[in-house]
Amino acid sequence: MADWLGERRVEAAADRILDAAETLFTRHGAANVAMNDVATAAGCSRATLYRYFENRDALHTAYVHREAHRVFRELGDRIAGIADPRERLLEAVLAALSSVRESPSLSAWFVTTERPIGGEMADRSEVIEAMATSFLGPLGADDVEARARWLVRVMISLLTFPGRDPADERLMLEEFVLPVVAGDDSRVR
Repeated sequence: MADWLGERRVEAAADRILDAAETLFTRHGAANVAMNDVATAAGCSRATLYRYFENRDALHTAYVHREAHRVFRELGDRIAGIADPRERLLEAVLAALSSVRESPSLSAWFVTTERPIGGEMADRSEVIEAMATSFLGPLGADDVEARARWLVRVMISLLTFPGRDPADERLMLEEFVLPVVAGDDSRVR
């Protein structure tokens, strides 16, 4: 007889491990957390941990993708009433930056005193690139994938080295980023 709860148990175990990793990432920074630390925090053996995540990179990737999906869902709610694609993109970027900064576990990935693990993960994540691409598609620009990669790099830059204040970041995005990712060279202002 098949284990009808088998898939759910796998998801629950992986979530428990990722929850434990999140706590450690918040306390120590993602670059400083070892697999043994995660296994201990999750209450499982290292062998069990490695059954779900073959190495630290796989654990980091799974965590980043889980959180990216969460942030993306929140963005949908925050920008649902904005019809203009350019304004929608601007507000989505600002909201995403805010969400990452407000999350102690995610903001720890972008500290300048540690290895730039957050930037590395975001830059190579197909999930994050696909999410950025989905926001750029309605703008009708050509080479949306390249523009999405560039947008992700801009966001990494702003997470690592923020603007002077929210108004400064908004202005930079309106004047320099939005025209490029929207596929025109005209300035918004």
